Amino acid sequence: MQIGFIGLGSMGSAMALNLVKAGHEVRAWNRSRIVQDRVHGITLVPLAADAFQADAVFTMLSDDPAIREVILDAGLLARARPGLTHVITSTISVAFARELALLHAKAALGYVSAPVLGRPNVAARGQLNILAAGTADAIAAVEPLLASISKKVWKLGEDPARANAAKIACNAMIAMAIEAMAEGVVLTESVGLDRAVFFELILGTLFSGRAYESYSAQITNRSFEPGFKAKLALKDMRLAIEAGSQIGRTLPMLEAVREGLTRAVLAGLGEKDWSIMADMTVRNIAIAAASGER
Repeated sequence: MQIGFIGLGSMGSAMALNLVKAGHEVRAWNRSRIVQDRVHGITLVPLAADAFQADAVFTMLSDDPAIREVILDAGLLARARPGLTHVITSTISVAFARELALLHAKAALGYVSAPVLGRPNVAARGQLNILAAGTADAIAAVEPLLASISKKVWKLGEDPARANAAKIACNAMIAMAIEAMAEGVVLTESVGLDRAVFFELILGTLFSGRAYESYSAQITNRSFEPGFKAKLALKDMRLAIEAGSQIGRTLPMLEAVREGLTRAVLAGLGEKDWSIMADMTVRNIAIAAASGER
């Protein structure tokens, strides 16, 4: 198939390269200049509109405003190849997903919301989990493509917003897990228990999931090189809180986590992995305790 791709960041480039490996012709556009050697096998096109002249196009941009600017404000839906299916793999708001579904239907284009679970190294291995929602015809049109970049495609129904709500909820739960581990470290280190020993305990008993395994290792090693940048995670926490507000619900645990992430970003740590908020929690509580002693 001829595939368009918009957004060749660390995630997007890994996904696009796997589409090439699967035998597809990929024509891609990125907002900033890309060195061709970094994306060998991908044809770089000068305009975002060129990527929409394909059988299907993937978009992996950072947020709602970026997608609105690059695609909607530029009128790319009206200029797309007839019958094209558009797959948006970005983490976007529930409200924007619903707007996009209406706009694609009006333009007689297929639309699939397909946010992904996994870091760039997982994307490079073609082992992402994809949360897909859209009409049966739209998903069928791109299912082989989704299969080539993922370990599993989770079909969540015909309303595209379901996929985005699920992704936002997943990230919210991971953020709360990171904060829970940080507060566990505060308690256990206060009596001299090494955090590595504590995490070995919880991983072997109560919390054995991938999120706990990955982020406990980062907290233990105090290694916060970005897999998922704190500034992007903060955006996702905002989306989750907005989604709750739209249905008249408050999310108190998530509000607390967002405050921690906000402090990390304001402290100049937005480019670090979002698990840096655990380090902030441990340090801030220790500083507060020391101040109290004085």
